[in-house]
Amino acid sequence: MKSIWPYPVLKVSESTYLKDPASTDLGRRIVSGSIDQISDLGFEAFTFRKLAKKINSTEASAYRYFESKHQLLLYLVNWYWAWTHYRLMAATAPIAQPQERLRKALHLLSVAIEEDGNFSHINEIQLQQIVIDNAAKTYLTTAVDREQQHGAFSNYILLVAQLAEWVLAVNPDYPYPHMLISNTIEGMHHQRFFAEHLPALTDLNSSHDQINAFYQDLVFKTLAS
Repeated sequence: MKSIWPYPVLKVSESTYLKDPASTDLGRRIVSGSIDQISDLGFEAFTFRKLAKKINSTEASAYRYFESKHQLLLYLVNWYWAWTHYRLMAATAPIAQPQERLRKALHLLSVAIEEDGNFSHINEIQLQQIVIDNAAKTYLTTAVDREQQHGAFSNYILLVAQLAEWVLAVNPDYPYPHMLISNTIEGMHHQRFFAEHLPALTDLNSSHDQINAFYQDLVFKTLAS
């Protein structure tokens, strides 16, 4: 992705790790290997023992960075939303007109992404699929309130807040901007998941442009009503 903005160091909540994996070569290999393995095996079958074998390290080394595979998933999802927020801000920075800015953001959220060469240890294409398949597992737990208080979902909340602000720029009187955006993002992911696993629940075919078309229609008709 080309951008007029320099890439920042993406901020990920400290509550999602014991030691920052981006700070060491081993940590980056743990992240890279976990993305590969969760993509190949699924989150349920993924273990730190299997990860250690893949990256030629020890199971104990993974536990120095993450207390559990749940915390690792929190880290991956948190990183993804920080990266997504940056992408949207960079892509919409030149756009002054509120409707066009929101349209651009919805388009970027709906499409299959391309790999970003700025982070060599992250395969963003695989990570997007991991988020689609597993993000709900980070918050549909009994620990969600405690993790929320410690900032585990901060980057997702910031992204939704930013888009809700843009919704209000289009229609200042709309009373449910956060609900509209969070349902839109979750719905986009559900439709892609349904298309792959439960196709009777969606009208989506091989073209992901349908997701963009549907949610553009839904959001802007809602804001016009």
